[in-house]
Amino acid sequence: MNLKIGDYVTRISHNHDIVFQIVSIEKNIAYLKGVDLRLYADSFLDDLVHSEVPNTSDQEIVKANLRSLQMDRSQYFYLPGKILHIDGDNGYLKRCMNFYQEMNVKANGLTISEEEIPHRIKELLEEFQPDIVVITGHDAYLKKNRRDYQNSINFIDAVKEARKYEKSQDKLIIIAGACQSNYEELIKAGANFASSPKRINIHALDPAILATSLSLSDRNKSIDLISILEKTKYGKDGMGGIITNGTMYVGYPR
Repeated sequence: MNLKIGDYVTRISHNHDIVFQIVSIEKNIAYLKGVDLRLYADSFLDDLVHSEVPNTSDQEIVKANLRSLQMDRSQYFYLPGKILHIDGDNGYLKRCMNFYQEMNVKANGLTISEEEIPHRIKELLEEFQPDIVVITGHDAYLKKNRRDYQNSINFIDAVKEARKYEKSQDKLIIIAGACQSNYEELIKAGANFASSPKRINIHALDPAILATSLSLSDRNKSIDLISILEKTKYGKDGMGGIITNGTMYVGYPR
């Protein structure tokens, strides 16, 4: 089969469960990146078959969240919370930034390698002064002892550094983790929300969906935790967190 870099494929041995894009090929091995899931993998070329260009359904996700967060804007004005999104993957970052734009929330985004994030997080928080920071990229749960993860330690260290900058979990909301991340340790480190309670893969937009929901929630009211988690692709299996207040100011009159 004639496979090349950029092709969309699925794996025969995994019953075609995930659509990947080929990012590189070395001899008879293809290196793959999940289209919707924050996942890297590799595969023998003869285990791959071409797939249709996937419909990522980002617009449908946007519309669904817009409907659930719509407000009566006839009399009041709204100032959503500011988001800083730090992502280890530039492609996923672009999708998240498009999502923020569709949702009309203010967000700054940077692509920084997972290893570098802990060393830069403080300066970035000082520069952008966000209400919400997203720390994400790629991760993987490698062994059954739950102590060997691809990037969880980098996310945990970044959360700890962010908490040195702002200790209050209401003044700075932290959303951290990626596919199969060490959820418990991220929460212990000070994250408000983290992946992944069931060590499953998460959708590329899941951190952005949470950030947007919090940005558009009243800062004087506690969020509906279960409702917000259910907006993500896999709900409480993929993302979890603590009850906190939103970050949006509501004013009157318009």
